[in-house]
Amino acid sequence: MAGAGALLALGAGDAPRAAVRTRAKILIIGAGAAGLAAANRLVHRLEGAEITLLDKRREHLYQPGFTLVAAGIKPRDYVLSTTREYLSSGLNLIEESAAEIDPVAKTVTTDAGRRLSYDFLIVATGLELHYEGIEGMDVSRIGQNGMGSIYAGPAQAEATWRAMSQFADRGGIGVFHRPATEMKCAGAPLKYAFLTEDALSRRGNRSRAELIYHAHNRALFSVPIVAEKVRMLYQQRGIPVNHEHVLTRIDLDRRIATFRTPQGEREQPYDFINVVPPMRAPAVVRNSPLAWRTGPWRAEGWAEVDRGTLRHVVFPEVFCVGDIAGVPKGKTAASVKWQVPVAVDHLVASIEGRSSAERYEGYTSCPLITRVGRALLVEFDYQDNLTPSFPGVIAPLEELWITWMMKVVGLKPTYLAMLRGRA
Repeated sequence: MAGAGALLALGAGDAPRAAVRTRAKILIIGAGAAGLAAANRLVHRLEGAEITLLDKRREHLYQPGFTLVAAGIKPRDYVLSTTREYLSSGLNLIEESAAEIDPVAKTVTTDAGRRLSYDFLIVATGLELHYEGIEGMDVSRIGQNGMGSIYAGPAQAEATWRAMSQFADRGGIGVFHRPATEMKCAGAPLKYAFLTEDALSRRGNRSRAELIYHAHNRALFSVPIVAEKVRMLYQQRGIPVNHEHVLTRIDLDRRIATFRTPQGEREQPYDFINVVPPMRAPAVVRNSPLAWRTGPWRAEGWAEVDRGTLRHVVFPEVFCVGDIAGVPKGKTAASVKWQVPVAVDHLVASIEGRSSAERYEGYTSCPLITRVGRALLVEFDYQDNLTPSFPGVIAPLEELWITWMMKVVGLKPTYLAMLRGRA
C-alpha cells in the first residue's frame, strides 16, 4: 500500500526510442497498478501489437492512500478513479475476469467462457485478501464494535477511521498485528499503530489507552536496521510488542482476538483492533502451472518467476509483475515502478530477438508514517541494503516532515504518471 522514493525520484520515464514493429498478441491479466503501467509502456514501445487488458473491475483504487483515509487525513474519494481513465489509445480492455490460465496452450479462459490466445502473457492479478483464514471474521462488520481493517476497500478504510476515532476519544486496549503470510506493504500495520497512538496523544487520551503490537515472528520488519528503528520508536511511544503471535480467530461480539503462539493459543481482549488478513495469490494463479511448487512462496501460490527479470522460470513467454510475483521483496507501488520496465524490456527484447540486460534488484519503498506530519522513508533491496533515492537530502530512517509531504502530496501524481507509462 506504499512506495515513494522510486516514484518521486524518476518522473520522466524511459528515454524516447523507436517503436518496434510487431504483430504479437500480448495479454495482460489485471488492470491495477502493475497491469496498467505495463500496458501503457508497451503501447509506447511497440507498433502494431495487439495488447489486451483483462479485468472485470471498473474502479481503479489508489491503494497507497488507504492508510490516509483510515487516518482521517483524506476522504474516501481520494483513492477512487476508473480503469478507463488510464488507457492509452490502442489498448483493448475486456471487462471479464481470468478463470483459467493454460500456459502450455498459451490461452486464458475468462469467467464468461471466452478463450483468449496470446504470444506473450503478463500476469498482474495482484493478491487475494484471505479474510476467511481468520475464524469469526466478518468483512461486513468492519467499522463496528471496535473492529477496523484498512485493506478491504475505500469504504472499509473510512469505516476503520470512524472506529479508530471513537477509540481515540475513549481509550481502552488497542491491538495491532500482521499476518504470517507475505503481504502488500508490510509497513502498513506498523504505521497504523503509530497513527492511533498519535490520535490518542492529540486528544489528550494517551494515558487512558494501552496499545499492543503482535508481531508474527521475531522481528518487526524484514530489514534488521528498520526493525530496530521501529522497536526503539515503539518503546518511546509506549507500545509493547509480543512476538510470534498470529491472529487465527476473532469474536466480534465479545471483542476477543485469539492468537497462535509457541506456547499455545492466547486470547487478547480489545476495545479497538486493526485486522490485517492473511494474503495469498488469487486462485487463477494459485491453482495454475504458474505457481511455485517448492520453496517459501509455494504455500500462498505466488508465481514462479526469476527474481531479476520477472520472467516465469518454466514458461518464458510469461511475465509476472506486482504483488503476484513470487520474489523476496516487492509488494509495493514503488516496486511496480522498478519491476514493470524490466519485464517490458525483456518482453520487447524477445520480440526483437535480442537479450536484455535489465534487472530488478528488489527495490521496495515505504514512507513509514510515525505521526501526523512525520514519516520515515524506508527504501531497500533484496539484500536488505538501504537504497536512498535522495542521498544528502532525505536521511534514511529519520522522522521528517518532507517525507510526510511526499506521502500525502507528492506520491499520488507520480503514481498516476506511472500508470500512464510516463514514470
